Amino acid sequence: MSTEKRSRYDHARKILIFWTLFIGVGAVAGAVGMLIDPTGKAMGMDEMLPFFKVLPFSDILFTDFTFSGYALLIVNGITNLTAAALMFAKKKAGTILGGIFGVTLMLWICIQFYMFPLNFVSTIYFIFGFCQAATGYAAYVFGKQESFSVDEREYKNVGTNHKRLVVFFSRMGYVKKIALEEADRTGADIYEIKSTEKTDGTLGFWWCGRFGMHRWEMPIAPVDIDLTKYEHITICSPIWVFTLAATVRSFCVQAKGKIKEADYILVHHTKGVYEVAAAEMDELLGLKHTGLKSISCKKGKYKTIK
Repeated sequence: MSTEKRSRYDHARKILIFWTLFIGVGAVAGAVGMLIDPTGKAMGMDEMLPFFKVLPFSDILFTDFTFSGYALLIVNGITNLTAAALMFAKKKAGTILGGIFGVTLMLWICIQFYMFPLNFVSTIYFIFGFCQAATGYAAYVFGKQESFSVDEREYKNVGTNHKRLVVFFSRMGYVKKIALEEADRTGADIYEIKSTEKTDGTLGFWWCGRFGMHRWEMPIAPVDIDLTKYEHITICSPIWVFTLAATVRSFCVQAKGKIKEADYILVHHTKGVYEVAAAEMDELLGLKHTGLKSISCKKGKYKTIK
């Protein structure tokens, strides 16, 4: 995983460790209490036993809290503590299991919703389970994102054909990989659009989403390459909030009248083609694109849509 000081994965992993320890230690404590006193009187739970009669085999398994204690220990106790130990050891399995056990807790509480009248404890623990599951999913996604890398040295053919150019903007590196592959295939020069706004990390994600939602242009560094000397230019753009990335929109405004011929590659997380984004680039550049490729990318795995 990324060793950056401000790693989103590491931050989410630490929060997930808290949830697994919180739930795990609480479950072990509750299970021990049930096993020490199966009647439930010591913990004031003896009046809850009649509610267990709605469950299958209640006359065998739920005459006291012995079975419930072992079930709690195994389902929510040992499991969560194991996930926490794996995460302390920085094992990928710990993050995955931590999220899964959040779902397990929600399912456990759903059984309580079926058995007991609506109550604060069950409701709050369902919320805890949801928070744990959501944190586990976030940690999984962040881990995938931060382990993704692009090595420009692998693309030996880039820059061997000075009649073509590939232009791209990439926040996470996904579009950059596609741009390098296209430049390597055609031998084109490559040019990266640089934003002067914050686009990296979680805050950058939301900031870019704001620009995307409003269809605004985003300030970029001046385009310092002579676009007029290229016979063909490929523009690679991410899709923000179902529209053209604000940085690429700004590039197109600056490049109007300077590009002779262009095709587009759009990278996103959906199954869409985004011909509207291509039409917007045509209008901004004052030309008609010669080709459009739409690529779906989820956590570094690519699938061509068109």
